[in-house]
Amino acid sequence: MASQDWFEKDFYKVLGVSKDVSDSDLKKTYRKLARKYHPDSNPGDAAAETRFKEISEAYSVLSDPEQRREYDELRAMGSGARFTAGGSGAGGFEDVFSRFTRGGSSPDFDDIFSMFNGATGGGGRANPFGGFGGSQPPQKGQDVRARTTIDFMTAAKGETISLRGEDGKPFKVKIPAGVSDGQKIRLRGRGRPSPTGGENGDVVVEVTVRPHPVFSRDGLNLRVTVPVTFAEAVLGATIEVPTLEGGRVKLRVAPGTPSGRILRVKGRGITAKSGTGDLLAEVQVVVPTHLDDEQKEALERFREAESAENPRAGLFR
Repeated sequence: MASQDWFEKDFYKVLGVSKDVSDSDLKKTYRKLARKYHPDSNPGDAAAETRFKEISEAYSVLSDPEQRREYDELRAMGSGARFTAGGSGAGGFEDVFSRFTRGGSSPDFDDIFSMFNGATGGGGRANPFGGFGGSQPPQKGQDVRARTTIDFMTAAKGETISLRGEDGKPFKVKIPAGVSDGQKIRLRGRGRPSPTGGENGDVVVEVTVRPHPVFSRDGLNLRVTVPVTFAEAVLGATIEVPTLEGGRVKLRVAPGTPSGRILRVKGRGITAKSGTGDLLAEVQVVVPTHLDDEQKEALERFREAESAENPRAGLFR
């Protein structure tokens, strides 16, 4: 960071804390702000990314006792002090050097350079003015990634399971009710620690859901194909349809119901934080493939008696 920045930037104001804030409160405030403005939480938001960099910069200085002391001393000099090139008026180097003179004599450069922790990086600390050995904002730790395959019912109802991350360490993860195939579950702060004092990385679990033999997902709705006989579709009937929980519900098939018609059962779909879906039963008329002589004769009589209207006439208009 340039020396000018330390005079112009109010790091306490950036973090929204007082000058006598304790180390623990400073850390809590930083973590809260970092989570709020982190780029992962605000994809594509340039303003949030800029805010995150400002927060990280402020915390990197105020969290270091020596840098914080130096920063407070520089700020105490007042806004008139400026590190500008040339000129002997207000705002030149003289404003700063006058703070380090002994008995009115020339400035003690040892005091100045030790305060600024010059380019040699004395004491092993980062140079607050950037350049050689300039300080860097705390970096987030690496994410740990894992995969899991669960059955359809577990995805619908939710469950806590045990997994091992790519680093081989075991951990528990709560699968929320209604999780879908391919969804990623992010466990904040459960990943690898930051090497620079920043927030921990996350655990990212990618979920694969096994198909169900009867049901399929359509958002929060459940779909099921329900076969009906030709007579049931033509004359109408009351049928039973399975539910995911193992029970049954009765549905009325209206006379003349065609294949593909959807019969809806409210509130019997997938339940998640965003709401509850419905059960969608799609009617499929089953065409008999084996008929005895009596059945064939009955159908022949039906064909002779049915309307002469051509159901495909609309295709040729």
